[in-house]
Amino acid sequence: MAFRLVGLFAAVALLAVATLPVSGQAQQPSQQPQEKRIALVIGNGAYTKAPLATAANDAGLVAQTLQAAGFEVIGARDLDGDTLRGSFRDFIQKAEASGPDTVAMVYLSGYGLQLAGENYFIPVDSKIERDTDIPTEGLRLNDYMRQLAALPLKAGVVVLDIARQQPFIDGNAQIASGLALVDPEPKMLIAFNAAPGTVAPEEQGAYGAYAQALAEMIRAGGLPLPELFDRVRLRVNETTKGAQVPWDAQKVDAPFVFFDRAPDAPPQATPEQAAAARNKPIKDMGAQDAYAAALERDTLQGYEDFLNAYAGDPMAKRVRVIVAARREAITWRRTYRTDTPDAYWSYLRRYPHGPHAADARRRLSILSAALEPPQSFAMIDYDVPPPPPDEIVYVDRPVLMFSDPDFDFAPPPPPPVYYLPPPPEDFIDLPPPYYSDDLFILPQPIFVPIPIFVRPPIYVRPPQHNFIFANIHNRAVIDNQINRRGPGSFNRPGPNGPAGQRLSPQFNAGTALPGAVQRRATLIQEGKARRPASSFINPRANVGNVDRRAPLPGPRKFGPAANTPPAAPGARTMTPATTPNRNALPVPGRSNVPNAPAARGPQPNAATPQARPGGPGAPNAGGPGAGGPGHMGQRPDRRGPDAMRPPSARPSPPPTGTRPVPQVQRPVAPSRPAPQVRPQAQPRMAPPPHRAAPQPRMAPPPRMAPQRPPPMVRPAAPPRPAPAARPAPPPRAAPPRAAPPPRAAPPRPAPPRPAPPAKRCPPNVPKC
Repeated sequence: MAFRLVGLFAAVALLAVATLPVSGQAQQPSQQPQEKRIALVIGNGAYTKAPLATAANDAGLVAQTLQAAGFEVIGARDLDGDTLRGSFRDFIQKAEASGPDTVAMVYLSGYGLQLAGENYFIPVDSKIERDTDIPTEGLRLNDYMRQLAALPLKAGVVVLDIARQQPFIDGNAQIASGLALVDPEPKMLIAFNAAPGTVAPEEQGAYGAYAQALAEMIRAGGLPLPELFDRVRLRVNETTKGAQVPWDAQKVDAPFVFFDRAPDAPPQATPEQAAAARNKPIKDMGAQDAYAAALERDTLQGYEDFLNAYAGDPMAKRVRVIVAARREAITWRRTYRTDTPDAYWSYLRRYPHGPHAADARRRLSILSAALEPPQSFAMIDYDVPPPPPDEIVYVDRPVLMFSDPDFDFAPPPPPPVYYLPPPPEDFIDLPPPYYSDDLFILPQPIFVPIPIFVRPPIYVRPPQHNFIFANIHNRAVIDNQINRRGPGSFNRPGPNGPAGQRLSPQFNAGTALPGAVQRRATLIQEGKARRPASSFINPRANVGNVDRRAPLPGPRKFGPAANTPPAAPGARTMTPATTPNRNALPVPGRSNVPNAPAARGPQPNAATPQARPGGPGAPNAGGPGAGGPGHMGQRPDRRGPDAMRPPSARPSPPPTGTRPVPQVQRPVAPSRPAPQVRPQAQPRMAPPPHRAAPQPRMAPPPRMAPQRPPPMVRPAAPPRPAPAARPAPPPRAAPPRAAPPPRAAPPRPAPPRPAPPAKRCPPNVPKC
């Protein structure tokens, strides 16, 4: 019996030991490391030559969507070259310190250029006029993507919403349009808003078609990265009626979804139906389904299969252009990666006037080789066959866009539901975002609540102080706090809260600035750095779809009453009537107030109304301050050069000019306004004559017959009553006063001198 009990206890112990690893393995999924998510979002739209109306809006929409998905987002708008490079450096350092379980995402919106196989993101302050300016003015994106790929991250996603028709270089120096085809590094996904070598059409709404489709698919939930960007391509192509075909390539091995979709979520399409459609040959489908399948797969082989099966379909012309652009992009990528004279001669043999013909000759010049292919050389082997003659007409165009009216393409059919479900009703027509009154702050869209059955994965590490992430389903909080705007500014993180209030750390509905951008904004606010010229450019000035509900301070920053420095060349044409609330506004602070208003402040002061009689407030100030119409008549005299001279210089005119003119000006010049404006030392010499002047003024009025005596009375008041009969000086003034007193100033003050001249007459009797 005891032996049986011992055996039973041993069996139980062995069973417990055997179950320990199993229980440990069962707990591993819940104890797996949490996934950290970080993102850098930049929207450049305030370009001088050709502003982009939706670039900043698109960046704000993507940043808000990533915040809801648990990303710690840093972002900014309208960055110059130095600040942009600093922002990339800060983000690379942040990704390096985040650890191996980090998903890093970069979204860029603005202008992008390609040159010699490299893609460049253009800052708003770039001065590009020639092809050689692109490497120095733009940011070569491959450098930063390689740094990001070299980090031990879980995955990296780089989205370039920058393939647009460039306005910087004219057609004389040919450069390829759009972006160059690139190969992603391991654990990386690269996405373009337009197929390589093509450009997107001009946006018409509040947001770009690509950014809105990307935000929609992220919010759908449950979509892996490849399927998500396939749906983005289908949605953009449907929205733009075939004018835009996005592109992406990825080598991400780790599973990743932005949101999980609950099991009780409404079914979009059965997995079996979608899988059967993806595995089904294109030739076995209908024409409409075949076009959607070729677009969803987005491979050169898939497009060629469609052309082989439906060469006479209206969509064949559209697919043929896509094939032409993709074949040329693949050919150039192989050529640039080989980087030998034979490779560039091989490209020129296939595309003598192709988009990259100028790039090939640039490289041949650097390699000291002939610019034209010789009679015989070693042709390289390409991954694609040579282009047929009917494709050359497409790739030889300076700018290739699928919306070119010369193509006369028919609009594509809508994709089937199992490929692309219809968009949610509340995400079809998004209202424009709210803008901040600070520099560099991304606009904040009105947040649309995420469906209750779409949730962030449980293994995502919640970002600190992310108010949107904590309330993606709470409609009351979304309406009352996230989407509520105060006067002059919207809610944003840090101390720059609405109306100068400091927000609590728990409330953070905006996007934090990168460190380099924050440092630049601080220098501008403290007056240690100049405001960028892009802050005076309003990208949405000529766009009719403007949100007029947002309480923004935009109009006060422009117009005749604006206290702002001179605007950039592209912004001088704006007027208050045409300038909406969409603009890059200055950093609040003392540096925004120029010195001009300080000088205008004391002008309307009642204490010195006569300081500037010619100013706009002179008529109002002159009446009460001058004391009558006499002062009003003196204002024009003060505007002359004498008014600007010191009082010591004013007595100089009498000896140089005739006496009557200075005598008339003397009562005007030394009037009371002069001592108030001029130095205080001289008024002491002037007051005695001024005080004596008003007394004789009372006497002359009764003697209205002669108007000349008043000026003669000014020099000496007491003797003037005696020579009252000055109109006839020779007869009334006895021999002494006839000639000598008026001509000689010294004898005038002494009236009893007539006796000495009588004594002098006897010796000169004949003269008397």
